[in-house]
Amino acid sequence: MNIGQKVLFELKKEITQTEYDRYIKKLVFDAKRSRSNIVYFNAPNMLVAKWVKTKYSDKIAHLFELQNEVKPEVEITVGTPKSKNTPSMATPKVHQEKSHAKSTYLNPSLTFESFIVGESNQFAYTTSKAVAEKPGRLYNPLFIYGGVGLGKTHLLQAIGNYHVAMGNTVIYTTLEQFMNSFTSHLRSQTMDRFRDKYRDCDLLLIDDIQFLSRKEQTQEEFFHTFNELHNANKQIVMTADRPPNKIAGLVDRLRTRFEWGMMADIQPPGLETKIAIIQKKCELDGIRLSNEVVNFIATNMGDNIREIESAIIRINAMAAMLNQEITLDFAQNAIKDQLKEKKESITIDDIVKIVSKELNIKPSDIKSKKRTKNVVNARRTAIYLARNLTSTNSMPQIALYFGMKDHSAVSHAMKKIDEIIENDENFKVLLEELSNKIRTDTKQND
Repeated sequence: MNIGQKVLFELKKEITQTEYDRYIKKLVFDAKRSRSNIVYFNAPNMLVAKWVKTKYSDKIAHLFELQNEVKPEVEITVGTPKSKNTPSMATPKVHQEKSHAKSTYLNPSLTFESFIVGESNQFAYTTSKAVAEKPGRLYNPLFIYGGVGLGKTHLLQAIGNYHVAMGNTVIYTTLEQFMNSFTSHLRSQTMDRFRDKYRDCDLLLIDDIQFLSRKEQTQEEFFHTFNELHNANKQIVMTADRPPNKIAGLVDRLRTRFEWGMMADIQPPGLETKIAIIQKKCELDGIRLSNEVVNFIATNMGDNIREIESAIIRINAMAAMLNQEITLDFAQNAIKDQLKEKKESITIDDIVKIVSKELNIKPSDIKSKKRTKNVVNARRTAIYLARNLTSTNSMPQIALYFGMKDHSAVSHAMKKIDEIIENDENFKVLLEELSNKIRTDTKQND
């Protein structure tokens, strides 16, 4: 496996399977033309080239840097690698200045200024900012946890970028990279170099610490690294998808150390925060979307910020390629495959479970023929969400599930909900919150 293939393999671990299959899998690394300071990939068409260039050229360059400590320019060409007249989608050349801070493999765009703050992430943002301003003194370690794509890595790297600007030595690594480095140095009997690298820094930033689970040798080494840094008042920041006490196979002495400082969780963003994130992304990338399109993306793409950004980039790339105005219809068509994938993973049982929990109604009552007001409202809500969040259930199938006479009863329930939405803004917000919870829970259970 050449270095280009290794980089794409690493990228696969950080993106959705759909995006990998649709875009990244189609890239071919051109080893003959590539050098340490510039790398070439071939794409089958301009749409794939533009997508990869816009969304992943920085990340690809970053992954090359992790492999050989040189951050190259990334160029995406269209056609066969041998073609002399092949158009390219080159990323702008950026002058790379070497800082005396070592191992700062950070994305410079991930800063506190570019992070959108809402109720769901306010505490994590505030504690991260405090740690950046007073490292090793306030909260050490800082443990940030939450679901996929909610901003943990952004905050982690924002702390790092804050200190790189001050000339401090920052080590940023994923836990997988830490383990690979540990294994490599162990085999080559160069553990002194490994320890010097990870202990001779002002800040150690570790992403996805949950993968320490059941890795006994790595846990032992990390325990000593943690102690060395903590005793020297060096800041340690970690992220995970769950709190320390929920990480199975983590030895007690590490778990208790992870809980020494401050734990901050990030919850799925509310609708207003998602809208603000989309608007900020559009502002940074020079993309113009109407409020109608922004609201459509915010209410239909779930809570994973990476997937939301993916939808924005896809819409913009397709509009540029086809020279089309981005209308609501165009946006809906551009991301219909992504929306279909989300719908196909949701069942009516999932919907009833969430609606019953949130509205404090028994699932059996929602599926019964009871006519009390709160039960009827919950049933209509579940029917409405089933019709909008699932793609494989027709109105007759939904009617059968809820024990209704025929599809006309489902149609009547849909009309009633539409009337309430038209006149009750609070109910509209409730529907959005329920939709988000259903999508999030279904995603986590896959």
